[in-house]
Amino acid sequence: MWLDSISPWVQPVRYVTGYFLALPQQIAVVPGAVSEWFNESSSTRQELMAENKQLAARNLVLELRAQRVASLEAENIELRELLSASEQVDDRVLVTSVIAVDPDPFSQQILINKGGEDGAFIGQPVLDAHGLLGQVIDVMPFSSRVLMIADSNHAIPVQVNRNGVRAIAVGTGSLDELELIYVPNTADIQKGDLLVSSGLGGRYPRGYPVATVTSVENVPGKSFAEVKAAPSAQLDRSRHLLLVFSQGAGKVPPSEIWSEQ
Repeated sequence: MWLDSISPWVQPVRYVTGYFLALPQQIAVVPGAVSEWFNESSSTRQELMAENKQLAARNLVLELRAQRVASLEAENIELRELLSASEQVDDRVLVTSVIAVDPDPFSQQILINKGGEDGAFIGQPVLDAHGLLGQVIDVMPFSSRVLMIADSNHAIPVQVNRNGVRAIAVGTGSLDELELIYVPNTADIQKGDLLVSSGLGGRYPRGYPVATVTSVENVPGKSFAEVKAAPSAQLDRSRHLLLVFSQGAGKVPPSEIWSEQ
């Protein structure tokens, strides 16, 4: 600045010299700029990764909540159906829930969370929101074992709701199929007929839905027709059930639990 004030020619020289010094100056600041860029990029990448993890975790939580909401909605619908069913039942009922399923593929049994302390008894009918599901075969203080109508060891007297024709529905071991035994070829049973409990035998109260006939086949040379039916109860999905305290279904001693089967 002092030279600029006493020598007018120094300013033009310094100005021209700036052209030659500009490139080295720019080169000199490149490492710092590159380092700063890498630091910013690394910081930004780490922030993005952290934010991505947070968003992924939040998304997972929201998905789990959505699944839970769907589950609660389905459970709410089932409970409403069960409430509607209980209002249609004249007998006293007790709501119970399934807590375990027998893993044996040849046995269709479940465990419920009501037992002797709740008044459950052997031979007690069990329903879901759609029809008869089975009967209690073993009672413990706080749980009971239920034999479902699809079990191959189970049989129930039924009648055709349309005309009163009586038959015996036995389990096939498959949750979606029952079989009517000893049905004469001349019996008036048709596909689509609703089968209800007849009340005979004193085990099950009369008039509860049991199954719907799915096929009727008259085999030449055989005295009895082959009749298949689909259970009304949702044996493979119902979680909430009803224990029925009916005057028409008394307590059954354990030694007689299989007498009708």
